[in-house]
Amino acid sequence: MKKKMVSNSMSQKVEPKRLRLFTHCFLPIMLMLSAAFFIGSAFVITDYKETILGWGSIITLQYKRSIGCKVQCKPNGSEMLPEGIISQTSNLEMQSLWGPKNKKNPKLSMNLLAIAVGMKQKESVNKIIKKFPESDFVLMLFHYDGIVDKWKDLEWNDQPIHVSAVNQTKWWFAKRFLHPDIVTEYAYIFLWDEDLGVENFNAKRYVSIIKEEGLEISQPAIDPGKSELHHPLTSRESKTRVHRRTYTKIGRTKCDGNSTGPPCTGFVEMMAPVFSRASWRCAWHMIQNDLVYGWGVDFQLGYCAQGNRTQNIGIVDAEYVVHNALPTLGGAEADKEPLTTHESHGRSEVRRLSYVELETFKRRWKKAVEKDECWIDPYQ
Repeated sequence: MKKKMVSNSMSQKVEPKRLRLFTHCFLPIMLMLSAAFFIGSAFVITDYKETILGWGSIITLQYKRSIGCKVQCKPNGSEMLPEGIISQTSNLEMQSLWGPKNKKNPKLSMNLLAIAVGMKQKESVNKIIKKFPESDFVLMLFHYDGIVDKWKDLEWNDQPIHVSAVNQTKWWFAKRFLHPDIVTEYAYIFLWDEDLGVENFNAKRYVSIIKEEGLEISQPAIDPGKSELHHPLTSRESKTRVHRRTYTKIGRTKCDGNSTGPPCTGFVEMMAPVFSRASWRCAWHMIQNDLVYGWGVDFQLGYCAQGNRTQNIGIVDAEYVVHNALPTLGGAEADKEPLTTHESHGRSEVRRLSYVELETFKRRWKKAVEKDECWIDPYQ
């Protein structure tokens, strides 16, 4: 009994000591830890909220950017570049290696004359070039015979861009060197043959006329008395400045005021066409890379007329030319006269292949129309 009383009294003495120890030592520590926990939690929650809000702002900004950027249509391949550094187009202006840059602005007044040339027609080409003033035209010569140096005696020789590839046609050159993005700064593209007489032609007046008439595709009229005439529509009419249709009978086709397409209206020949920049962009895509003579394309140029082909395609009578129809392709050496047996055979092969390409183009056009379910023919 005494032992129990002693133990009880001792425990009563010990408990206050433990309580004081807990109160003075452990409790403050626990309170400090708890306070630290709650304060830390508050910081973590705040930081978490700020992180969420931060990401939300970024997502919102990116979303807004994506909406705005969808409007921008960058050229294929330039998507990784900032828009302001992208230079999508070019031109044929030559620049000096030193000194001040060429300050001419082709966007205002410049046009382009491109001709396929050979030494046999040097004099004819010389006369043509002199009709196109340097102030208004950039010149480009396609040398199909590979001879470039023999043109150096002409005073204007340093003016054109010279491109040389042996036995290639005008349309082969045009497809490869007159991409629409290269010539987009030029108002009109003259893509001419070399065998044209230009005594009655003035290039500046011609440009003025087609601007006033709203012609997207045109050609100078052909003098019927001095030329080899292939299409009645291109024959010069002496009493008009421009004509857009013919009223003659062509084969089984009777042309009249109700005619809506070639060969009665909406047509130019491929020997001396003149394109606006917009119509050339369309025509360039129609020219087939492997069909080098361009036969058949002339009958479909109306689709590139930027509207009504009976109005936007025309023949300029006031400025006309003579078509000499000289056979220049297919020869062996440019300065051989007369044609050798080899050259004569080459000419016949050129003619044969031209007809083959015509039929090929017709088949491709027909197949393209059949396969493209979204395309609607505006002339049907």
